[in-house]
Amino acid sequence: MALPPNVHDAEPIPAAAREAIEALMQSGDLFRYTAPENAPVTLLEQEYADLLGSKYALAVSSCSAALFLSLKALSLPRDARVLIPAFTFAAVPSSVVHADCVPVLCEVGENYRIDMADFEAKLDSVQAVIISHMRGHTSDMDAIMALCDARGIPVVEDAAHSLGTTWNGRNIGTIGKVGCFSFQSYKMVNGGEGGILITDDAGLIARAVIMSGAYEHNWKKHKGPRGENAPDLEQAFAKWQNQLPLYNLRMSNLSAAVIRPQLPELARRVRDGLANHDYVAARLNASPYFDVPAPLAPERRAPDSIQFNLAGLSEAQTRAFASTAEAKGVKVQVFGLSSDNARAFWNWQFLRDQPELPQTRAMLMKACDVRLPVRLTRAELDVIADILLAAAKETMARAAA
Repeated sequence: MALPPNVHDAEPIPAAAREAIEALMQSGDLFRYTAPENAPVTLLEQEYADLLGSKYALAVSSCSAALFLSLKALSLPRDARVLIPAFTFAAVPSSVVHADCVPVLCEVGENYRIDMADFEAKLDSVQAVIISHMRGHTSDMDAIMALCDARGIPVVEDAAHSLGTTWNGRNIGTIGKVGCFSFQSYKMVNGGEGGILITDDAGLIARAVIMSGAYEHNWKKHKGPRGENAPDLEQAFAKWQNQLPLYNLRMSNLSAAVIRPQLPELARRVRDGLANHDYVAARLNASPYFDVPAPLAPERRAPDSIQFNLAGLSEAQTRAFASTAEAKGVKVQVFGLSSDNARAFWNWQFLRDQPELPQTRAMLMKACDVRLPVRLTRAELDVIADILLAAAKETMARAAA
């Protein structure tokens, strides 16, 4: 069997980024507000808003920072309850806590998407919602928005894993009131760290910009559509000047210089990532031991990893499968069995209350995650699929013996 590919490295950073970084190093101009206009962070915000089709964007230090600022910019009262899916990364409930709010967890089904019955049952007791498109799996956004709009509940989209995903042809992140994205290394666009939020709401973006660290009159360097300061945006900034705390969550020009040249690569990465995912999914779904949940009909995904449920395996057999695959060279993360996994809700011991969510727990005990970087070749994908299939077959053969 051929050697397994390295799935940990991302694509090389484009040459244009290296050139921009060198220019910044020569100038020392790394702070986003030093330049009078057109700093790399400002240009990134304008390009990203145009790419997604939103009016405003704010680049910050991480997606967690974007989520936190979104909640603060919604002007929620202290201890406001925020509904989130129980299958997400620990940064999401952490952002809620950081914003002086209380996370409320709802159940998630075997297809990794929000259980709509539990979501609706808990909706009347909350003041805001964060929808985590966890690992790029989109919940029923039509139903979610209808329920939330009817109650006047704002929706924040945690689209950390969903850059390039669409729902009924509309970009994920533009459906709720705010969309938050990640540039961490294991995302579709790699900045090492970094995040960005998008919105069409002038008042919300003004509050978020000021709280992100636009002290004194630096907010004047933030523009609206086509680089303009529209009257509603200027009025919003003037209203909130000196009225809000500064959390200093800014992105540096250095990060923006790394990120900007990757945006033109996004369409290719989305195309290749989806093709890679669907190829491996078809091979795994041909086995009785694997179930790769299908996307919802309106959803077109942009994956750089694959998630699957193990079918008919006990907990001991699931552990044996993961160990066998790793010994063969493919690391499998079983969300509920990996020690201290930050995606298992029972490990979020910083929460006030530890909920019991049996449906989500059962799913996490058999849900597996394997990286599939978009740069992989068909031959490399076959090696990964062969190892996973062989590991399951050997595990079940030993169990039968």
